[in-house]
Amino acid sequence: MGALSHLKVIDLSRVLAGPWASQLLADLGADVIKVEKPGSGDDTRHWGPPWLADGAGQPTKDAAYFLCTNRNKRSLTVDMTKPEGQAILRELAADADVVLENFKVGGLAPYGLDYGSLAKLNPKLVYCSITGFGQDGPYAPRAGYDFLIQGMGGLMSVTGRADGEDGAGPQKVGVALTDILTGLYACNAVLAALAYRDRDGFRAGSGQHIDLALLDVQVACLANQAANYLVSGKAPQRLGNGHPNIVPYQDFPTADGDMILAVGNDGQFAKFAAVAGHPEWATDERFATNAARVQHRNVLVPLLRQTTVMKTTADWIALLEPAAVPCGPINDLAAVFADPQVKHRGLRVDLPHAAGGAAPTVANPIHYSQTPVDYRRAPPALGQDTDAVLRTLGRSDAQIAALRAGGVI
Repeated sequence: MGALSHLKVIDLSRVLAGPWASQLLADLGADVIKVEKPGSGDDTRHWGPPWLADGAGQPTKDAAYFLCTNRNKRSLTVDMTKPEGQAILRELAADADVVLENFKVGGLAPYGLDYGSLAKLNPKLVYCSITGFGQDGPYAPRAGYDFLIQGMGGLMSVTGRADGEDGAGPQKVGVALTDILTGLYACNAVLAALAYRDRDGFRAGSGQHIDLALLDVQVACLANQAANYLVSGKAPQRLGNGHPNIVPYQDFPTADGDMILAVGNDGQFAKFAAVAGHPEWATDERFATNAARVQHRNVLVPLLRQTTVMKTTADWIALLEPAAVPCGPINDLAAVFADPQVKHRGLRVDLPHAAGGAAPTVANPIHYSQTPVDYRRAPPALGQDTDAVLRTLGRSDAQIAALRAGGVI
């Protein structure tokens, strides 16, 4: 029994931010019903190649992208534009704890599936709306996409090679990070709202609406870069892999590639200098303190590069780890999943899929001592659970067949 096995979630979201939140809730035990459009389903089912292979090794219609964020869910296909479909969803929501959606502002109101409509049926409902820009403000009607928000929210202004270097210019992060962070915020918000609802015993009418915007999340997650600007009044600039407040804290070339050197304090720098054969660096007034190293990074970093290139990555790691100097390789994904620590922690999980064969997924990183994550179900085939869900609502086989014939499911 998972920590959230008492919860029922209706997931009207698609693509990434909403499904990321609902997958986390599902991993923690919640019964998540993923509502999809008949015939096509979640957009990410079609974002391939690569495609999941069936038991015979042939490609299915589900892209790898879909697999990353839809584990442990049941798939229900319903056409919410039809009155019969709306009735099914309202019936499900009437007994649910959570609804997640990421339609445009006001997009569900014509179907009677907005918060105001469903809260009348179920006052205990926690209803989370994820949009690009929020439920109000001048940008509220706009659609929001991760790449767009990374640019508008300042992340790309501090990501990429520094101006004046080859390849300089703004750069997005290699995964849709704003969507992922929004999904994590959504899950936290939902759990806090449920805790409030159930605090000191269930209180009637204590559900609520959560308004979560990708832009808000991206600005909030600028973290130290935002603080640097707010304190100094000066907009931070791109530094490539360098850190605005810590030196040395970036990539360095080695004899056979590159490595990461992440020196977090003066003691670690002194240890590195000794291992590197330059103990004088630790007492040089330009480098002795982090503040001085930040000020003189343009002098220090070239000296470090001239030194690190003399040994292989493995050699440096072998020397620096015993000295407690944080360092490591720059792995591609093949090296990541071959890494002994990653294997030990079980970060790859293969789940039997309805199409035959197995769906590879990445494990949830949460490790509970009492209520461990349960990998119950592979990401579902489109509509895999439609009949089963409808039977829980009391629909007969004949009624289900009629709904299917009418294009409702």
